[in-house]
Amino acid sequence: MAGDAKLDRRLMLTGVASVLAAPSILWAQETTTDIEEPAVSRNISSFVVHDWRDHFDSLGKGILLSDTVRRVLQHWTSDGEMRVYPTSVPLTDDLTRRGYTEVIEKRKNPSWAPTPAMRERNPEWPPIVKGGDPANPLGTRALYLSWQYYRIHGTQDTRKIGRRSSNGCIGLFNEQIEEVYDRVPVGAQVKLI
Repeated sequence: MAGDAKLDRRLMLTGVASVLAAPSILWAQETTTDIEEPAVSRNISSFVVHDWRDHFDSLGKGILLSDTVRRVLQHWTSDGEMRVYPTSVPLTDDLTRRGYTEVIEKRKNPSWAPTPAMRERNPEWPPIVKGGDPANPLGTRALYLSWQYYRIHGTQDTRKIGRRSSNGCIGLFNEQIEEVYDRVPVGAQVKLI
C-alpha cells in the first residue's frame, strides 16, 4: 500500500508539472509563427546542397551560388569540385538582390566606402575605410560583382556569419573568402537565390 501512495504522488506531480508547462509550450508555438522572417533551423537537417545544373548551363570558369535563405555559398570550380561555406546575408529583402551576375574584379585588402543610401541612413559613418583596417566591413578579400555596390567579401565581425546582417552583400569568414578568392577567377558565374 505504501508503494502505491508513492506511485500516486509521482503521477500527481508529473500531471501538475505537465499542466504548468503546457501554457509555455503553447505560447512558444504561437510566438514562433508570428515572426515575419521564416524560421531557420540551426542544425544539419536544414542543410541543402543545390545542383549547379538546376541554375546554369555549364560550369564555365566556375560557379558561385549563394542561397540567401539557408545562408550558404556553394562554389564549383571549372572541373566540378564543390565546396560549401556559411555566409551572412542582407538584413532585409529590400536590400537583397537575386538573380544572375558574375565576378568582374577581385581585390586583396579592399578599401570600403558606404553607398549613398548607406550614408543617408547612417551619416555618422566615415566616407572611406582603408583596406587592412580592423573596422573595414569587407574583411581581407572581396569579389566585385557586375551589380554596382554588391560584393562577396570577408568580414572581421565573425558574429555576422549565419545571420541577416549586411547591407546587401554576401559575407564569409576571412579565412574562407581567402580560399574562395584564390580559387575563383574573374568571369566566374554567380547567382543569388
